[in-house]
Formats: sequence, C-alpha cells, structure tokens
Amino acid sequence: MALTLGIVGGGQLARMMIAPSVELGVEVRVLAEEPGMSAAIAATAVGDYRDLETVRAFARDVDVVTFDHEHVPQDVLRALVAEGIAVHPGPDALQFAQDKLRMRARLAELGIPQPVWAEVTDAAQLQAFLAENGGRAVVKTPRGGYDGKGVRVVSSPDEVSDWFADGALLAEELVDFSRELAQQIARRPSGESAVYPVVETVQRGGVCAEVVAPAPHGAPRLAEVAADIGLAIAEGLGVTGMLAVELFETTDERLLVNELAMRPHNSGHWGQDGAVTGQFEQHVRAVLDLPLGDPTPRQPWAVMVNILGGPVADSLESRLPGALAAHPAAKIHTYGKAPRPGRKVGHVNAVGTDLEVVVYEARAAAAFFAD
Repeated sequence: MALTLGIVGGGQLARMMIAPSVELGVEVRVLAEEPGMSAAIAATAVGDYRDLETVRAFARDVDVVTFDHEHVPQDVLRALVAEGIAVHPGPDALQFAQDKLRMRARLAELGIPQPVWAEVTDAAQLQAFLAENGGRAVVKTPRGGYDGKGVRVVSSPDEVSDWFADGALLAEELVDFSRELAQQIARRPSGESAVYPVVETVQRGGVCAEVVAPAPHGAPRLAEVAADIGLAIAEGLGVTGMLAVELFETTDERLLVNELAMRPHNSGHWGQDGAVTGQFEQHVRAVLDLPLGDPTPRQPWAVMVNILGGPVADSLESRLPGALAAHPAAKIHTYGKAPRPGRKVGHVNAVGTDLEVVVYEARAAAAFFAD
C-alpha cells in the first residue's frame, strides 16, 4: 500500500513536492488555505491550519504530516503528536523556526556563531542596545516575518514603537557582511543526513532574487564550515526534513547565522534541475524516513533567478512559448499565482560548465516575464 504524505499549506512549495512524490509512488494530499492555490491539483481539503479540528481531520488519513510553511500553531502540532500522528519536522524543532528569540537562545546554547543580539521589551532596552552596537541595529518581530516583512533597520526606538505593543522584539547588530549564503541539510528521523553545497544568495528589497550554486569565490574552508554549522543545527534542534540555514559571510570571512527555515527553501530551488536529488524529492524522502538521495550537483554551476511580480498586462502562460523557444536549455517553473508587484510567481533554473553563460541563460529567460 502506498505511503500517503499530507502537506499543510497550499503554496508553491507544496506544489513542487507533488511531482517527486508521484515519481516515488507516494500519494499526496494538501490542506490548502483557500481554493485555487498553487498546490490546488492535490488539495483534498481547504481550511484553517490554525484550527485543531480541521488539521486533525486532515491528518487522520495520511502517514506523515509535513508543511509548506512554519505557521501551524504549537498547540495544534503538539495535539497531533500526542495522538500518535507522525509530524515532520516536529513541534520541538519547529518552535525555533517560528520564534526568532527562541532560535537565538538555542543557537547560543549550541555555540553556533551568530550576530550580537538581545531581547528588548521597551524603548529603553533598545536604546541601550543601539548605544552598545554603533547606533544602528536590525530589529525583528519574533514571529511571522518573512521576505523582509517584520524587519527594520533602525537608529532610534521610535522607529519600532508600533511593534512594542505586541511584546518583546529581537534586536541584532547590523552585520558588516560581504555577501549572503545559504546552507541546506536534509535529515531523516532515523538520523541520516545529506549536505548540499553552500550557495550564494542575492537579495533585492528583502526578497531572494538569485542563487548561485555552489557559492563562487569562497575561501577553501568555506564549504566545510558552512556544512558543519548546518549539521550542528540540524542535529542540535532535531530537525527532520529540509533545513535551510541563511548565513552572512562577514568582511573578515566569518560565517554568522541569520535565519532558519525548516522546509524546502528558495535558496534550494536550483537543485530541481541542478542536483541529482533536488530539495523537494529530498524533503519527501526525509519526512517519510526513506533513504536520502544524492545531493551532488549535476554540473559545475547552477543558477536560479526568481520571477518576481510577473506581467500585469497579460500572463506568464502567454509569455512561456517565447521564453522556451529562446532558451531551450533553461528550466522554467511557474506557480499558478496571479502576478502582483514583488510576489514570487515562478523561477528559472540554468546549469552548465561556464558560470557567465549559466547566469546569462537564467537571467535572460526570466526577463521574458518582467513587465
């Protein structure tokens, strides 16, 4: 009898888990937030992921529950686990992706390198942190932020006065970094891990725009240090499934942990076409506790370019033939989402032996969908 995977959340990450699940002979069911979402093809239920009864009813008919996002409340997750339902990643791990203050505290206990940080509950505490850290700082809401949301660079507590009403905030030093990197690790419940090459990510407006795999121009030990950090976090937090560790490479060549994601991640989209086993198949394998696939790149270079916003006057579908004809070697992935400024509506992957050529192919194919 086929294994059945239940995915909570109907976004593009769930959508991209469907094809590799089918190829593995795994049945997929999706609990979507609303009709017509990216993963609608496998949506067997529509409902509120914050409601225990809704999630419980969905989970009864699957072998393992996993996630398209990290927002399912802890009480819902723990109720499922208490009832004997397999949840991967589990609530004990997910709490550190859901709450940045908990994440920072736990990483400090594990001895993981990270920026100077503090929990601040009022303007006076934030002012003291600013005074100790050069007069400027990054302030984050502990929960709910993504793609630049819930993050402000400030030089005065007045700039986040509206946030204090909701509780404590996370203050971090403004890191002097040369570039941003990401390290992905896959880990299954039985403990086997797989390590992907560390990649360079390029952000625009707080949103990932491009990824180069592997990260070019790195110091000889860069890949080893990034992998060690990723493995230490995956094991120390008990992560199951895909883990993405977003990193700063500082101007003095240190690595500091910025953010964590316990699911497939934008920084790993390159692997769909550039790795022997991409992150979506790997996540399915990992959460079902199947032997992990080979994360080795197929070619020396892979580049992913996000399609952000998309065409307003027409549609992605109308421009697809032109892009495919002009760049037959590029792989174009669309999410079935309506264009909207800044919204991730698809991405393009290109692979090859010459980095300049690969970057050109990915950017040029993605440009067909720009407005």
